[in-house]
Amino acid sequence: DELKLRAISFSNTSSYLPPLRYPAIAHLKPRDGSPECYLIHGGRTPNNELSSNLYMLSVDSRGCNRKVTLRCQEKELVGEPPGPRYGHTISVVHSRGKTACVLFGGRSYMPPTERNTENWNCVVDCPPQVYLIDLEFGCCSAHTLPELTDGQSFHLALAREDCVYFLGGHILSTDCRPPRLFRLRVELLLGSPVLSCEVFNEGLSLTSAIATSVGSSHEYMILGGYQSESEKRMQCTYIALDDVGIHMEPREPPPWSSEISQSRTWFGGSLEKGTALVIIPSEGNPAPPEAHYFYQVSFQKEGDAEDPTQNCSQESTDFEDSAPLEDSEELYFGRDPNEMEFSSDGEGDGYNEDDEEDESQTGYWIKCCLTCQIDINTWEPFYSTELTRPAMIFCSRGEGGHWVHAQCMEL
Repeated sequence: DELKLRAISFSNTSSYLPPLRYPAIAHLKPRDGSPECYLIHGGRTPNNELSSNLYMLSVDSRGCNRKVTLRCQEKELVGEPPGPRYGHTISVVHSRGKTACVLFGGRSYMPPTERNTENWNCVVDCPPQVYLIDLEFGCCSAHTLPELTDGQSFHLALAREDCVYFLGGHILSTDCRPPRLFRLRVELLLGSPVLSCEVFNEGLSLTSAIATSVGSSHEYMILGGYQSESEKRMQCTYIALDDVGIHMEPREPPPWSSEISQSRTWFGGSLEKGTALVIIPSEGNPAPPEAHYFYQVSFQKEGDAEDPTQNCSQESTDFEDSAPLEDSEELYFGRDPNEMEFSSDGEGDGYNEDDEEDESQTGYWIKCCLTCQIDINTWEPFYSTELTRPAMIFCSRGEGGHWVHAQCMEL
């Protein structure tokens, strides 16, 4: 339960990814030979400008030291691309063997013809249009549905196969958070796609909430967000998507700490596997030295109970005792479970007696050959970065190669 921040590096062929606030983000899982990546669209730049670019963030390479280099590719959009916006959502749908992205909602600046000196920075809701994006060719098409009469922002979008469910959101024109629920169905036919929408009145009144997956891939726990401009939403809701539709049940929230309960704002994101990260900006005059407080909220299955959200736990992460980041440290991204066996990101981890038996054969202390003379109890570090554990080098000898001590290699 330790959160580590590491520096990140991009490949030389990557496009520049500016710092963005409130972009739309979607996770594109590996499917039909396509690699895993993240889709990032729109957002506000540090210059308070709105972006309309679509970026695809993926793993470029995995080095011999198990550190990962990312690649950011800007996707060119043609046809009817969505304009600059923020606070919107992008989702991935699958229909008839095809994949497309659904973009909806958001806010943008007033049209240039209506802007003057006084309202130059005023924003409005984007028209309630649904955009379909073909990731292979970058073709975009805009669709207007009679059921979608108002624009909305900071809502939730949960997708399953060919359906996307839109929950909550804020309507700027009326300054309200109606408890609405939309189900958008997308059929990717050979000709033109067919879109249909259903409106339900039994939704959730929330904005800027966090959705983290629990149980199966289509079960979620909703937490955080706001239910009014000055009131945070302290409840939690369990949501399941199936062939019939959407099912929602209230859940008992974790025992929020006083810092969380009394804070005016909070934000965060999903860490997958039923875990979310909640961040509280520190307040006070003068400002405290710690800019933010980090909390990890976990929803775990208790025993053999059928309910995967029975247990809620909350933990605070303290960075005061953390070692400073090395310049060479990078972000570990999208690793497979088998890669974790030989990863070297465990500096400072506590001793785990349960792992002792496996380390002699498949753990960290692996030898490259029978003549290896390294003694794990008497080895001496070559560099300052090896004070905890020695450096590892990938040896290509043998079938498929393996990881060995740097001191075992004939260098």
